[in-house]
Amino acid sequence: MNLQNRIVLNNNKIYLDHNATTPCDPRVVNEMLPYFSEIFGNSSSSSHAFGWDAEEAVDLARMQISDLINSKNNQLYFTSGATEAVNLGLIGTCEANRMNGNHVITCKTEHQAVLSSCQELEKRGFRVTYLDVDTNGTIDLNKLEDAICSDTILVCIMYANNETGLIHPIRSISQIAHASGIKVMSDITQAVGKIPCDVEKSGIDIAAFSAHKFYGPKGIGALYLRNRSVDTITPVLFGGGQEKGLRPGTLNIPAIVGFGAASKLCKETMQQESLRLMELRDLIEHELMQLEDTKINCAAVDRLPHVSNITFNGIDGSKILRRMGNLALSQGSACNSGILKPSHVLLSLGLSKEEALSSIRIGLGRFTTIEEVETTINTVKSAIKNLREVLI
Repeated sequence: MNLQNRIVLNNNKIYLDHNATTPCDPRVVNEMLPYFSEIFGNSSSSSHAFGWDAEEAVDLARMQISDLINSKNNQLYFTSGATEAVNLGLIGTCEANRMNGNHVITCKTEHQAVLSSCQELEKRGFRVTYLDVDTNGTIDLNKLEDAICSDTILVCIMYANNETGLIHPIRSISQIAHASGIKVMSDITQAVGKIPCDVEKSGIDIAAFSAHKFYGPKGIGALYLRNRSVDTITPVLFGGGQEKGLRPGTLNIPAIVGFGAASKLCKETMQQESLRLMELRDLIEHELMQLEDTKINCAAVDRLPHVSNITFNGIDGSKILRRMGNLALSQGSACNSGILKPSHVLLSLGLSKEEALSSIRIGLGRFTTIEEVETTINTVKSAIKNLREVLI
């Protein structure tokens, strides 16, 4: 029985929350399995074959991941996930460059990992400018340029938004920042593996991402650094000196192998898969837009192919998900889904609290079928119509 059938047969539940996490592809799991009990060595054990085998596996995975984002192998540093990579990249870079300035520029619609790291930087005496976005979720590049000052040391803008799928013009952002000698950091977590994400062409200097967003295992991520020297980034953890002294701790070999395998699969299937998911997403949006007082957030701009954020005006947000039957979807970021509160991303777009709570995020994935999409359309239409009838 393959993974797709297991998901469908799980009480007929349909998983539509691929922005929160993705199922580990069975092919990835198969690559990982030997490294739990057969090839179990520590890659830092340089005196015997068990360690050498583990080191070779890490080297291969690093190459596969580098190939996905067009980086060099030695520019990647493994972490426990994107959140740790964001913390290390943001705080570590700012602390190392404090003598050059104390100003950081970011955006109000960033993931909470970035916003919380910026709040920590403010506690440490750094200044942070949070750029506004328009109703489509885009930043004004002129305002970005105006925000740069003599003590600006970093611009941190995500590649693609985790709630709306909006893709920021990272290359243009990098050109503006680099013209003033300022580095660019980007949380590429939602983009990598879904669309071409070339750190070289985009001009990104620092990037954070994780495997579980593109069919790899949880608990493993990476920090990309274009250039590293003593004065470019300061470690925030200390221990055995692994990852060239930047991130200590015994490497999670099985997860790293899975990270590499997932990267290889995405590289091979990305173009075809993106087109397939875009067709499914467009079908959902076309059908649901037939409902009254419904709008697609960020529909007018470049978006990730598998993401749709839809607002159903006038609906009690607390009742939406309860009426969705076996559909697994969300009202915002998974990091905040345990508390019913309006999405800071949607509020930044200009939506009211009521509108933000009346919105759902649909995240399609590799194992989503046309039959599941058709069921989704019928289920959502029925739920929204029923909720609106109650209001009459």
